[in-house]
Amino acid sequence: MNRNINPPFPRVILRPNQSWLQIDWRGIVQYYDLIVELVMRDFTAKYKQTLLGPLWSIINPLLTTLVFTLLFGRVMRVSPTGLPPLLFYLCSLLGWTYFANILGSTGNTLTSNARIFSKVYFPRLIPPLAMTISNLVGFFIQFLFFCCAYIYYRFFTEASASLSLGPSVLIFPLLIVHMAVLGLGVGLIISSLTAKYRDLNHLTVILVQLWMYATPVIYPLSKIPEKWRWVSRVNPMTAVVETLRHVFLNTGDFALGSYCLSLGMSVIIFLIGILFYQRIARTFVDTV
Repeated sequence: MNRNINPPFPRVILRPNQSWLQIDWRGIVQYYDLIVELVMRDFTAKYKQTLLGPLWSIINPLLTTLVFTLLFGRVMRVSPTGLPPLLFYLCSLLGWTYFANILGSTGNTLTSNARIFSKVYFPRLIPPLAMTISNLVGFFIQFLFFCCAYIYYRFFTEASASLSLGPSVLIFPLLIVHMAVLGLGVGLIISSLTAKYRDLNHLTVILVQLWMYATPVIYPLSKIPEKWRWVSRVNPMTAVVETLRHVFLNTGDFALGSYCLSLGMSVIIFLIGILFYQRIARTFVDTV
């Protein structure tokens, strides 16, 4: 008696890759359409059911600028002389807001995308990359508003003598990448920690606030005593903010060595963030 005996099916065991160094860069490129969809999702969710929509990218920094101008520019007089305080704070917030938005949005990437991660595979770096790109839209809206204010003060006020653009404006794209790399790196580290310790989400807002006061956003670096300026220079965002002021306002304590140090620290933080994130993301769905 002949019996048709089907051969046993091969067993395939899927295990997470525990390597810290293996990053699916090819998969990130292949899933570019998913990045576009997530960018559109984040942008739509951010301004859904709002009256003013993307205009909030202008209103929020504008209100903050007005508060800084009245409190620190007029009352405490910490803004530099010879520059309109409004333009000084708009330029300072131009860099800081983009960095803070990336840090805040990517700081809970793993916990906020846990359901998606548990259902389908795709490179886990795609959500934080998409958030970084979607925040870039708000940054350019804010930058356009800054350009309008700059044109007004440059051509229609007495401050025009101290405002001019030179060849240093060409490094502005590098500054954008610099802010994105640093914000994404810190955000990935925080996301890796909050995946295990959820209460750290509450500390992210406090961290951003303390970091802003430690960065010369409200005050110029020249207001810090000379013997303590090295402490501020350890902060990688100090060089970014000061360089932005140097590029657009011809002010700021810009030094090539300090900026290179800041850029190097940002790259190191970015690499550490990727390594930690990759390590946690591979086993995160098993512990949710």
